[in-house]
Amino acid sequence: MDLSKGTIVSVSGPLVTAKGMEEADIQDICRVGEFGLIGEVIDMRGDVASIQVYEETSMVGPGEDVVITGEPLSVELAPGMISQMFDGIQRPLKSFVEKTESSFLQRGVEVQALDRDKKWEFEAKVQPGDQVETGDIIGVVQESAVIEHRILVPHGISGKVSSVESGEYTIEDDLYTIETEDGEKTFNMIQKWPVRQGRPVAQKLNPIQPLITGQRVIDTLFPVAKGGAATVPGPFGAGKTVVQHQIAKFADVDLVVYIGCGERGNEMTEVINEFPELTDPETGKSIMERTILIANTSNMPVAAREASIYTGITIAEYYRDMGYSVAVMADSTSRWAEALREMSGRLEEMPGDEGYPAYLGSRIAEYYERAGMVQPLGSDEERRGSITAIGAVSPPGGDTSEPVTQNTLRVAKVYWALDSSLSQRRHFPAINWLDSYSLYSDRLNKYIGEDNDLDWNDIVKRARVILQEESELEEIVRLVGVDSLSESDRITMLVASMIREDYLQQNAYDDVDAYTPLSKQLKMMQIIMDFESQAREALDVGSYYDEIAKGTGEVREKIGRMKYIEADDMDSFDEIHNSLEDVMKSLVEKGGVDSNA
Repeated sequence: MDLSKGTIVSVSGPLVTAKGMEEADIQDICRVGEFGLIGEVIDMRGDVASIQVYEETSMVGPGEDVVITGEPLSVELAPGMISQMFDGIQRPLKSFVEKTESSFLQRGVEVQALDRDKKWEFEAKVQPGDQVETGDIIGVVQESAVIEHRILVPHGISGKVSSVESGEYTIEDDLYTIETEDGEKTFNMIQKWPVRQGRPVAQKLNPIQPLITGQRVIDTLFPVAKGGAATVPGPFGAGKTVVQHQIAKFADVDLVVYIGCGERGNEMTEVINEFPELTDPETGKSIMERTILIANTSNMPVAAREASIYTGITIAEYYRDMGYSVAVMADSTSRWAEALREMSGRLEEMPGDEGYPAYLGSRIAEYYERAGMVQPLGSDEERRGSITAIGAVSPPGGDTSEPVTQNTLRVAKVYWALDSSLSQRRHFPAINWLDSYSLYSDRLNKYIGEDNDLDWNDIVKRARVILQEESELEEIVRLVGVDSLSESDRITMLVASMIREDYLQQNAYDDVDAYTPLSKQLKMMQIIMDFESQAREALDVGSYYDEIAKGTGEVREKIGRMKYIEADDMDSFDEIHNSLEDVMKSLVEKGGVDSNA
């Protein structure tokens, strides 16, 4: 097939302008210059096209050819993606290194996204003569120890299966044939999908299940639903990346797509080195058996940052359509927005707030709206899949009034506000319990409560009120000292410190404390809130704050060590609870005697 060609007119960083491009369309992929660099048409004016190039453009100049492929930027979807690390346009970095024998990206190098030689054991789930439609499962391949890759009927295809057979196949081998209205069509395992176009679904559903992350401050105070959207803004050093790493490691999802977008290379190195050694608490297998990495670090071509976000979410949609719950981590969308700003400036578009393009808000919304709980296409109406989108935002100087944070907050229903003052006090995760919020809280807390037969929503609301009251009382303490507080207020301050230090504070580098299952979280919070209610009961019958504080010192020390108790050691939690009740009972009895006297 003869491909149309244009000619380079000018080069400005990652933006190349070419004439003679009347055959091109917006979002067409081109091969730019003698090196054959990968670029995408982002603006057309007559026969002059502006091309966003995803590779370094040095030594590319006017007069060189631009080849129009006529295809949009797409990803290959097939077995072999799990455990891989791709760049922003789905080039596998390991294969890239092997081919170029270099640790640096070399220009114009073509690498197949997926292994063409590896054979996969395919098990057919349909038989010749079966009627199928878009999204139906033709068969399965065991892609990793924990992910069964379901081969789906491609979009727009329906008809009768003519042939299909179990066996060993590469992803390019003919796998099955479907008799459609236009005749028989043969398919292999590979599907290609344009990254900027969301994959269609049968129905979008209301997310009702919590995503359990194992991070107590998140799961208790600011939960996110499976299929929800959350954002983690915070200044440098507040712990955005560690929060996302923790969720990627421990969230109860089937698959994680982690996008390192414009972040430091050493952070992706930490992921590569650390993740293979970690064990998934749900399956007992390596975390990498359910992880896909997209790496586009700060020293890689800036334009590819813009593509990396879409590459990641498209791969996530593919696994969602199989019926899996997927979490997408984007670290960080601020760097992605900076790439938008750079390209917009080179196109000489009218700038919006702080130089970002006027369409920044709609692009951010487009990305987060691709999250959700869905019923995928197909005849199986019971199948459900979800994408939970969690994006870090890096506002300059921690100023959350800047455009990227504000536009993200318009579409994300969960806001985990990282606080540099907390991180300086070594309180991690440094999520501020006064500034953060979750619009899913009431619904998810009721779900958790019904599932565990307790009024979890009421317990969480009481904890929030105590933390809020503590903040107000701290003003008084700073002015006139703690002795000016009433006995009841001093109990509030004591319980709030227990919630903060014994519950919300968590050590990401401790084997036990790094991940807290929901059952353990419920038990810990119940014990702390029982302490609060029984302490107030002791006050009511005549005990003094000093007596309560002194009398419960030992049991409070045990409560402080709860976080280091293994989750399956429920006897230890019961023992702490019994000790608490015994101590409080003696205080109540003593208070009652004293008040009668």
